[in-house]
Amino acid sequence: MSRSIPNFVSGKPLFDTSQLLYLIHIKLPRVCSMNRLTYQIIIFMLVESLLLLWSTPVSAQQNNHMKKNIKSGYAPVNGIKMYYEIYGEGHIPLILIHGGGSTIETSFSNLIPLLADYGQIIAVELQAHGRTGDRNTAETFEQDADDVAALIKYLKIEKTNILGFSNGGTTALQLGIRYPELVNKIVAISAAYKRDGFISGFFEGMQQASLENMPVPLKKAYLEVNPNEQGLQSMFEKDKNRMINFKDYSDDALKSINAKTLFIVADRDVITLEHTLKMSQLIANAQLAVLPGVHGSCIGEVCTAVINSKLPEATAVLIKDFVNQ
Repeated sequence: MSRSIPNFVSGKPLFDTSQLLYLIHIKLPRVCSMNRLTYQIIIFMLVESLLLLWSTPVSAQQNNHMKKNIKSGYAPVNGIKMYYEIYGEGHIPLILIHGGGSTIETSFSNLIPLLADYGQIIAVELQAHGRTGDRNTAETFEQDADDVAALIKYLKIEKTNILGFSNGGTTALQLGIRYPELVNKIVAISAAYKRDGFISGFFEGMQQASLENMPVPLKKAYLEVNPNEQGLQSMFEKDKNRMINFKDYSDDALKSINAKTLFIVADRDVITLEHTLKMSQLIANAQLAVLPGVHGSCIGEVCTAVINSKLPEATAVLIKDFVNQ
């Protein structure tokens, strides 16, 4: 049942929930002639309304229940052992793919409890990240997609929803391109398919990156689950080289994605709004949500999480509404 958002002046409803999600996902992002500032203000107002309507804090009891009921394991995929965690049960799982330099915990520890009522959630760690093994080859988004597809087959899953953040979002798009038979829906958060989609200076900064200036929470999280300094260095170098050598995907590659796709981007992200809008226009029936914040803050990613922010709750609502449509 849809609920209404009150008009605090007249007392009459402004939008019901279905209208709100339509505005955030579909209508506003496609009004390309709209003044950009006006567009962002409207998006922020809608998000605030969404927060007032739906924010329901996750109880400590629910969080502890999830932690106690995790099933974890290692799958043999393409010559490495891939670590995964399974939460809950459901007909079509939602697979979570983390960002670069990350673990399940750093990308998704604040989001997973908010998705608890979705059904089955499967979180993975990619090549060289966290508890997953490495191979004597460079990282590529194509290989990551192949590894996740192999895990899906190992777990005997016929069809799945995919959520990827940052590099994981680009991997999610590759899954849609390479394995359409396995993918039901895609949620791509801060994803990219061309170099010009990154903010100015991104690649120059990547050239100067070193393990010493890697974010401390990411280094700490890696070593907590895999106390291997050499492994941390290897992951960092492979992540860095992958981005330095990132090559554009063609428009036709994105157009080939058949899965319904929701793009989420922050207004101060490392991926530009224009780039994300373009991706949403290339994939048939794709939807777009622009949220306030910076890279990862909408999901409570460890480096950008804001204490007491309700934004991850709003993001979880958007995700669940989309995958359950």
